[in-house]
Amino acid sequence: MTDRGAMLYDVLRHVRPLVLNSARVVERSLRFDDLTVGMRAVLEVLAEQGPLTVPVIGDRLDLARQGIQRHVNDLIDRGLAEPRPNPAHRRSVLIATTPAGAALFARIRAGELARLGTMAAECGIEEITTALRVLAALHRDIREEAGRS
Repeated sequence: MTDRGAMLYDVLRHVRPLVLNSARVVERSLRFDDLTVGMRAVLEVLAEQGPLTVPVIGDRLDLARQGIQRHVNDLIDRGLAEPRPNPAHRRSVLIATTPAGAALFARIRAGELARLGTMAAECGIEEITTALRVLAALHRDIREEAGRS
């Protein structure tokens, strides 16, 4: 019988280089748009979830608020995001994509999905569905473990 912990460890061993190499590919694809991987990640959260505060964006990306604020400032400087009043809090603004930011992210996402559609061709939909379920469960449990003091 295979040890469950060892199998999950093997899954995690593949994740780190996958994430690093994915970031390299994304970074290379963003060069001509003058975006960083971090700026792209913030645009994605805003495009998918609508206007959010900087702390909420940081929580969704598991990143510090200060780093998110730098990405937000860069996106605002490029006209890709904008601050909006926050009806729930006078001093904490919401950050939203501009029409230019939404259009840019839609173009970036379409290119990424086209490239990804050609990868892991030997894996069927059921296998991909299982991989998503396993990775989501690992993320949930490891995030919870990381949050413990």
